[in-house]
Amino acid sequence: MAQKNTILIVDDHALFREGLRAIIERNPKYEVVGEAGNGREALRMAGKLKPDLALMDISLPDRSGLELIREIQKLSPKTRVMVVSMHSKIDYIVKAFQAGAAGYLVKESASDKLQQGIGSVLKGDYFMDTSVSQKVVKKLMGLQEKEMKITDAAYDTLTPREQEVMAMVAEGFSTNEISKKLFISSKTVENHRSSIMRKLDLHSIIEIVRYAAKIGLIDIDLWKE
Repeated sequence: MAQKNTILIVDDHALFREGLRAIIERNPKYEVVGEAGNGREALRMAGKLKPDLALMDISLPDRSGLELIREIQKLSPKTRVMVVSMHSKIDYIVKAFQAGAAGYLVKESASDKLQQGIGSVLKGDYFMDTSVSQKVVKKLMGLQEKEMKITDAAYDTLTPREQEVMAMVAEGFSTNEISKKLFISSKTVENHRSSIMRKLDLHSIIEIVRYAAKIGLIDIDLWKE
């Protein structure tokens, strides 16, 4: 008998998890091995179970789902992630794929498209809800143009490395994460952050986020629930 693909469901609504499980279990090739209602529990279960696929919402009570995608894949690199969310805003979807998701499905489409999405992601492909896919492609094509429109004079005083660090700080990366991604020490990251705040006359991380949103470096809607 062929080995089943294992699936972890992460959503803070028990009834929705139950609905997903019912749809998944229609296919004898899939097995739901765990359910989690928050990010902390999801990380514990992902580390222990090493599922083939994690189906998860990006709105969780204890942490950002975008951050959780990265953390799950650090704990279990073989685990593919498909987001199943009520959010259909293009910026959420783009950020989910940038964080490492392999699929994105709007919750209202789950009953019709969940099986298709799971199959695509488990094969190693990417899956996107067809109701939003065209809009996402247009958004991705426009990102470079958007970045080129940043003309704030103070921002231009930052070095290329400072601009890189600022973008990552504004997107919610920790000092340690930035250090690892840029292959520089945590102390160097802190020095860059201090220089950024001094040059731009900013005094907190929140002010950095607001400034980044103001000049179009990030989308402030991603920080709203």
